[in-house]
Amino acid sequence: MSIMEFLFLLLVAAVCGGIGQIISGYSLGGCFASIVVGFIGAWVGPLIAKELDLPMFYTITIGTKNFPVVWSIIGSAIFSLIVGQITKGRKREE
Repeated sequence: MSIMEFLFLLLVAAVCGGIGQIISGYSLGGCFASIVVGFIGAWVGPLIAKELDLPMFYTITIGTKNFPVVWSIIGSAIFSLIVGQITKGRKREE
């Protein structure tokens, strides 16, 4: 994996993590936290899809890695909702 592929992977993870945090209503931190939440969501989301026998939607291939965008957003929302509830994270103002 080249540096540009890795940076693009970080960017996609940050966007997916940020969208997941917006959906859940909790903000767990800044850009780095969004990247971490995006990667955790990319791990949790496909596990949920696999257990429920659901198809992978909109997968981006970056180098040799497949990044499931929709399931990453769903997994990020679930993860940030759980962490936000446990830690009483900052609730987003509307």
